[in-house]
Amino acid sequence: MTTLDQSQMSATVRRAYLTIERMQRRLDEYERSRSEPVAIVGLGCRFPGGAVDADSYWQVLRSGTDAVAEIPPDRWDVDAFYDKRPQRPGKMSTRWGGFLDRVDEFDHAFFGISRREAVSMDPQQRLALEVAWEALENAGQAPSGLAGSRTGVFMGVCSNDFATVNFQHPLDVSAYVSTGTAHSVLTGRISYLLDLRGPSVALDSACSSSLVAVHLAAQSLRAGECDLALGGGVNVVLSPLPGVAFSQFPGMVSPDGRCRTFDAAANGYVRSEGCGMVVLKRLSDAVRDGDDVLAVLRGGAVNQDGRSSGVTAPNGLAQRDVLRRALAASGVEPHEVSYIEAHGTGTRLGDPIEVEALADVYGRSEGGPVYLGSAKTNIGHPEAAAGIAGLIKVVLALGHGTIPPNVHFNQLNPHLSLTGTTFAVPRELTPWPGPADRRVAGVSSFGFSGTNAHLILAAAPPRPEPAGAAPADPGTRPLSVLALSGKTGPAVVKLAARYAERLAADPDVSLADVCFSANTGRSHFPHRLAAVAGTAADLAGQLTDFVDGLPVDEPVTGTAGGADVVFLFPGQGPQRAGMARSLYETQPTFRRVLDDCAEILRPMLPVPLLSVLFPTDPDSDLINRTAYAQPALFAVEYALAQLWRSWGVEPVAVLGHSFGEYVAACVAGAVGLEDGLRLAVERARLMDTLSRTGSMATVFASEDEVAAVIAGWSDRISIAAVNGPANTTISGEQDLVASVCDTFLSRGVRAKPLHITTSSHSPLIEPILEPLYRIAGQARFASPRIPLVSNVTGELWPWDEAPDAEYWCRHARRPVLFAAGIATLAAMGYRNFVEVGPAPTLLGLVGEAQPADGAGLLLPSLRPNQGDWPVILSSLARLYVHGADVDWRAFAGTDVPIRADPLLAGAAPPAGTVHMGRCCRRAGRRRRRR
Repeated sequence: MTTLDQSQMSATVRRAYLTIERMQRRLDEYERSRSEPVAIVGLGCRFPGGAVDADSYWQVLRSGTDAVAEIPPDRWDVDAFYDKRPQRPGKMSTRWGGFLDRVDEFDHAFFGISRREAVSMDPQQRLALEVAWEALENAGQAPSGLAGSRTGVFMGVCSNDFATVNFQHPLDVSAYVSTGTAHSVLTGRISYLLDLRGPSVALDSACSSSLVAVHLAAQSLRAGECDLALGGGVNVVLSPLPGVAFSQFPGMVSPDGRCRTFDAAANGYVRSEGCGMVVLKRLSDAVRDGDDVLAVLRGGAVNQDGRSSGVTAPNGLAQRDVLRRALAASGVEPHEVSYIEAHGTGTRLGDPIEVEALADVYGRSEGGPVYLGSAKTNIGHPEAAAGIAGLIKVVLALGHGTIPPNVHFNQLNPHLSLTGTTFAVPRELTPWPGPADRRVAGVSSFGFSGTNAHLILAAAPPRPEPAGAAPADPGTRPLSVLALSGKTGPAVVKLAARYAERLAADPDVSLADVCFSANTGRSHFPHRLAAVAGTAADLAGQLTDFVDGLPVDEPVTGTAGGADVVFLFPGQGPQRAGMARSLYETQPTFRRVLDDCAEILRPMLPVPLLSVLFPTDPDSDLINRTAYAQPALFAVEYALAQLWRSWGVEPVAVLGHSFGEYVAACVAGAVGLEDGLRLAVERARLMDTLSRTGSMATVFASEDEVAAVIAGWSDRISIAAVNGPANTTISGEQDLVASVCDTFLSRGVRAKPLHITTSSHSPLIEPILEPLYRIAGQARFASPRIPLVSNVTGELWPWDEAPDAEYWCRHARRPVLFAAGIATLAAMGYRNFVEVGPAPTLLGLVGEAQPADGAGLLLPSLRPNQGDWPVILSSLARLYVHGADVDWRAFAGTDVPIRADPLLAGAAPPAGTVHMGRCCRRAGRRRRRR
């Protein structure tokens, strides 16, 4: 028998075990978060040699291009500062460097910055803004969509050339100089522009700044301080003074401007400039979000030389330490690394110390080759941007599976020894050794301040297939929409031209993927273009015609303005067999909603809804019988409304016509779907009992004229709808309706019978009002959540009242005041209408009622005898151009995104460009006068 003490002890042990288990889980979770790999999901860059994005930078690297050139005359007067003799006071010993094109140009209006402020902005700030924008777009992240997010910005920056050159006198200093030249504002501007709430840090550790920035960004992600991060660096060379200073060090600057990393002829480093940025996410988040992972940052380390042989001299022991710490933090063994992007400045002192440290940690006597390289041999040494230049090179090399050649390498530096290692320096484009999923590289960057950084990168993991994913259905949406925008019209033209060129060059590309990347990965600005196409070639042709200025219907263009949309729901009449069949077969949202309606209607209709809509018998006329027509119309119109809403097109108000008000009330939330469908079925059944005696017709005359003609037969005929100033519908006994039509025809007034087998809104329906009241009384109604215009009054339904059974009886008997409803909406300022039905039967009435100077958009969802997709997507394109905030991710559905070119949408218009070239040249002129 168990004693009380034993029982208590057993419970205590169980609690202790559970506590230990819980603590162990927390500890494991903490350790995982500390070492979680970080995904690189996007990048942007500007480097010498015309590198303005990943593709052009890769061309510079893979082709072994030497992008170093003579110092441009717009920077300073080279002759005033150059002396080929080394270490001459006030002189630099080189005429060479790596420079960007048009560093003096900036589209300040794109970023909402005044010209006056932009003039006082360091080009480093301007470059950082542009490249940050492009990197985010390259990551498929619309920059404007990050407002309020925990996105961090970490940038390396170390030079003050702009301030040195331009603000030498107190009178040169404006209020904007403080923000325009402060390093802290370089990251602060990005965070401010995009309303980012994560850490925003500018740091200076000299040449290692950008790699340290990326390391800190990754650590911030792991610590949960941010969920997305930008990491990189920037450097712009505007002043000759740093070059003069570096020329005083023996062997630091290459006199012939060639970076010969690891080569026997190495004679110093080459100053250059550039900007690079990567977009980082925790790998688990990137996989969850379906991001395109370019590479994975496994881990890294940062340390300091401490007391070396000189404050600027490297410390081999410290370098060994940072390499080992980076490997340990990454969980990577040295033998797994097959490429190392070295700091590799090409100096006689630095290269031997670095290679010796690498050999001590990564060297092995057998196994596959370990390649060594340095991007500095291509573009020079961009100082604060050096680390990010090397890191982006590795990301691109991992993705392409090839290692670029090390430029200017002919003979190994005799002060280096590769003996006992498998180290090799590639002289040509070299396949990356080993399987693709095992490519691992190290990237080093060492600052002359003594701060060292080393990061470990690996190839991106294979993209996982979604659980239970079905093969792609060849019958999916046959057309795509490309949505482009800019802050100016010329910007849109330039963007369209680049897309046209790209699509024409690769006509087999997945158009859905290209459009997805463009539509979701970029912010949307006022000047807009939208094109609907089925193939890349078709889209390229449309864009080319637009760029060439040819008069075309597609693409549609315009400037975004008011995009408030009213949904119109037609009543009985436009139904037809097969309506919306293509949407049902290819659009998941529409199909799901229509299937839901069919399931609700299953016990209510003798013939299933889908058999009525899509009959196998071509002669079937069930769709035209009132008992089926109204439920079928309700289901199709409701599904269309839900489709529009799933794409982000939400109505500001809804208005139905006759039976269409039932659908409008359901969409507005005044009645639930199940109750709405039941009402539709019972109303239609009751109406069908009157189908043999009544009919309806439209008379193109005023309400008063029609009322005068039918005045003597108020118990047999009445006005059923007032659709416009000269558009009145009558309803009643068949022979009397026909007689009234003949009367107006004899007066030269058009009149036409309607293909409707009921006599709605006439005295003939009075026998069914009592049963309709009983049926409507069983439904649950609520006050509408979306403004609902009443057919009975022509005014908005009170926001705090719900329609009841009595209202629906009045609705069935009284005339439809459609024209009054349109006037109510017009008085509220609404001009844009989408008809949510199988045919545009109401849009013409709206157009007639609108004033000539207040025309808005009148857009159909479907048209008879036209494909479903061309009609609805053409309307969507026009809504977008008009300013609608379309949810392009929802629109794409299951489409898989690809990476698009990182095109800066607002870079085209020259009118917004600020030119700083004159200020940059001032330094040379002043120096000469001294």
